[in-house]
Amino acid sequence: MKKIVKILSLAATFIAFSANAEVQLKDNSEILGKWNLYAEAIRLDGEQKAVKIEWDFQADGIIQTKSTDSVGRTGEMKIPIKYSVENGEIKKQMTPGREKYDSCKVLEKDDAKMILKCSGMFFFLKKI
Repeated sequence: MKKIVKILSLAATFIAFSANAEVQLKDNSEILGKWNLYAEAIRLDGEQKAVKIEWDFQADGIIQTKSTDSVGRTGEMKIPIKYSVENGEIKKQMTPGREKYDSCKVLEKDDAKMILKCSGMFFFLKKI
């Protein structure tokens, strides 16, 4: 019985570490194109807040963001922000017109989805 408990605890530890393993991007070619940012959360396993934002990663180092505000007066808003891929992470401009950047680690990525961990926030994206 003690052996089973030890094996289960080791397996749980291994799964916890592998779940938070980061994906190291080589360059921006791995993320180019349109992504639907459909949810954000403060914790990876926490409650996700639904959002409707499109991120279009372009080869020239610009993310064309397009968000839809269904309850506000703005309707649709488009904002270009700068980005780059450095040391396997996405560095994206925090505010348009300012040169302050946020580092975003890619926690999971495949051809259809991606999870980013930026400062204090997790972003859940699907490829369009």
